[in-house]
This record gives sequence, structure tokens and C-alpha cells, in this order.
Amino acid sequence: MEEEKPFDFLRILFEGIIAGGTAGVVVETALYPIDTIKTRLQAARGGGKIVLKGLYSGLAGNLAGVLPASALFVGVYEPTKQKLLKLFPENLSAVAHLTAGAIGGIAASLIRVPTEVVKQRMQTGQFTSASNAVHVIASKEGFKGLYAGYGSFLLRDLPFDAIQFCIYEQIRIGYKAAARRDLNDPENAIIGAFAGALTGAITTPLDVIKTRLMVQGSANQYKGIFDCVQTILREEGPSALLKGIQPRVLWIGIGGSIFFGVLESTKRLLAERRSKPTQQSKHD
Repeated sequence: MEEEKPFDFLRILFEGIIAGGTAGVVVETALYPIDTIKTRLQAARGGGKIVLKGLYSGLAGNLAGVLPASALFVGVYEPTKQKLLKLFPENLSAVAHLTAGAIGGIAASLIRVPTEVVKQRMQTGQFTSASNAVHVIASKEGFKGLYAGYGSFLLRDLPFDAIQFCIYEQIRIGYKAAARRDLNDPENAIIGAFAGALTGAITTPLDVIKTRLMVQGSANQYKGIFDCVQTILREEGPSALLKGIQPRVLWIGIGGSIFFGVLESTKRLLAERRSKPTQQSKHD
């Protein structure tokens, strides 16, 4: 029997940070225009038209937040998942994945929310630079302005993170058991695309609410989550809660494919690099 390896928290944390940061930057850069279109569709009230210029508006400032947020999410998710999988029986692995995804989402939200607020206000043409956006928001709305829609963000992102990673991990477990081998990068990417697209569709109403609360600025059109829902239903009808679902599903589906493909390949490369010195020392 091979001796069980000790739980190496710092190693898993470090490798999760590297893999998560890499995957997050690649996805954000590749799919930013689709995200911009989705944001403009959701922010338009009634039958307002959207502008298709400046689809990369705010990318540089957004990457400055996406890199640490993605790194922090995976850096927290991976060791939490490993620890919970050791605590829970095998038939409750889904609970471990759901819980780890939610905990990772809470940690990352501290960076994600200000990044999202600045990004979406730039995408809707309110500001031309991230530094200007931060300065104006902080001066007019105070520090809390950078966390506008925080509650709705958590309402959307905690279930999203938990469900997406749970679906992804559970399908991988079943696929590996059926195939009796490790999955390759294209297989991880396909599973990631399915998990992302399905979760994206389910959470679209939550995303619409979050977008409306974040882009309203100091106008305060909505008093909170429930007022936002009631106002949208009263003025625009239930279909407004599904605004932007096509670009959202497309964006998150492709994003899930790229993210999980890059994530797993980066984790594998780091593991291979770690094993080389061990193999060399055995030969010595």
C-alpha cells in the first residue's frame, strides 16, 4: 500500500493561485467583447439600443482585478476542496465541491466586486479609464460605491461558483470512472463548456439584477434587490430578467471551456515540474 501523502496546504494554495490567475486572464482577454455586449443589453431599459463600439473598453483595468481575483478563488478553492474531500464520505463529494466553490467565491468577491463595478460602468460608456472611474465613484458615492450591488453579486456568484464547479467536478469524476484513465485537455475543456453554459443560463436573472444595481450609480433607480426585481417585472415584464442570456451562455460556455482547459493543463505542468526534482534526487 502506498503511504498517503500529507495535506500540503501551501503547495496546493500556491499552485491554485498560479493556475487560477493564468486561466482567468486568458478567458477575460479572449471573451471581453461578448461580456461587453451582454452588459449593454442588460443595462438598456425598455427597448433601448446598444452601441457596438469600444467593446474592449476597460479591459486593462479589469485584468488588474481579474488576475488576483481568479488567483484568490482557485487558491482558496483547491485546498478547501482537498480538505473537505478528506472529511466527507465519497458519496458526499458533491457537497464538498459546492461548499468549496462558495467559500472560494466569498474570498474572491472582495476583489471581484470593485473590479466588476468599474468594468461595467466603463462598458456602458460612463467612464473612459479605470483610474478615473475609481476616483469619481469614490468621490461621489464614497467607498461603498465601489461595492455597489455587493449583495446581488453574492446572490449571483455564490450559487454560480458552487454550481459550476460542482457540475464540472462531478462530471469529471463520472467520466474518469467510466474511461478508467485521466482526462486530457480537450475533454476537460468540453466538460467545462457544458458546466459553464448550463450554470450561466440558470443564473441569468440574478446576473440581470446585479448588472442593474451596479450600473445605476448615484441615480439610485432601485432601492435594493427586491425593489429592482419588482420594478423590472412591473415596467418591462418577466422576459427582461432573461436579457442577455444568449451572449451570457455563449460567453460563459466558451469561457468555461478555456478556463478549465487552461486550469487543468497549468496544474498538470506545475505537478510535472514538481515531480522532476524528486525523480532526479532518487537517481542521485
